[in-house]
Amino acid sequence: MGVEGLSDIRSDLAEEALRVAARAEADGLSLRLLGGLAIRLRAQDGPPSEFQRDEHADLDWITPKGASAQTQRLFESLGYAQQVRFNAIHGQDRLLFFDEQHGRQVDVFVGAFRMCHEISFGNRLAMEPLTIPLAELLLTKLQIVQLNEKDVRDVLALLHDHPVGDTDSDRINVDRIAKLCSADWGLWRTVTASLETVGGYLAGTGAPEATRRCIADRIEQLQARIEQEPKSLNWKVRAKLGDRKRWYDLPEEVAGGP
Repeated sequence: MGVEGLSDIRSDLAEEALRVAARAEADGLSLRLLGGLAIRLRAQDGPPSEFQRDEHADLDWITPKGASAQTQRLFESLGYAQQVRFNAIHGQDRLLFFDEQHGRQVDVFVGAFRMCHEISFGNRLAMEPLTIPLAELLLTKLQIVQLNEKDVRDVLALLHDHPVGDTDSDRINVDRIAKLCSADWGLWRTVTASLETVGGYLAGTGAPEATRRCIADRIEQLQARIEQEPKSLNWKVRAKLGDRKRWYDLPEEVAGGP
């Protein structure tokens, strides 16, 4: 079990995320948080009640390509049980662990985020402390083909807390999002549709008008910048097929989805 044990795993999910992140940093591992909890931890003052979601249930992380073995050692030393068969088969791309004490799953992507679409990070993975950059954090939600209410609330919370700009840190880097979408028609198709869905949901919330206007403006900035970005040759070729050919992976086709 290592130096730490099951009793050291925190019942509070945010506290546990900070514990894991601190140990990873001490071990020299670039482990970064994603998902709804990451959005909550990056918030300045927290989203309005209209955008808040139910309590977060699991932890989702991403680690660099080639760091699978080190990541497995880290989580075992922190008191987590490996999903041995899954990790033996998929460990180069994805890892699963379980907090038996609190009944929680830990999902770790390796090298890239893969669900309905693949989002690569390269040297951007370790740009921010604790979480992935805000642009990629937003994309992990917008890449979902069938958004549920929880995901929509996460997007609204993120857009409420952070302005859109051409840099990172506390801004959502729209240039990064536009470039990824301009290289991949399928990602563009899903992201633009998701932004429409989020905008439609926003109009029906009970949030103050000023709040809705601010978020709507940020959605429009994203949409405009994505459309302005010159599209790659591969994008244009794929665009000719349009919706006649499926452009995304189904979540149930990805084992152990978060």
